[in-house]
Amino acid sequence: MNQLQESDPIYAMGVDIKKPVFNLEPKYRVTMLTREEWTRSPGTPPVVKGLVWFTDGSMTEEGTGAGVFGQSMNRRLSISLGKHTSLPG
Repeated sequence: MNQLQESDPIYAMGVDIKKPVFNLEPKYRVTMLTREEWTRSPGTPPVVKGLVWFTDGSMTEEGTGAGVFGQSMNRRLSISLGKHTSLPG
């Protein structure tokens, strides 16, 4: 035994080593509906398990804006992007 191990038995203990395991599979699914799919069925999309979020953007004479709505959490966020932005056309 070396001097360090003799000074305290804790230094003679073994180590516990475990190889890390990574799970990189997404735990969510994104569903993008087309304009036609929305107009065919009025109301919100079919009930899904999990969180449902809606996004939108608009441009008026006052400026451009973006919005996010979390249906299941009842959360809303609106952001003004100012007058110097444009929507993709």
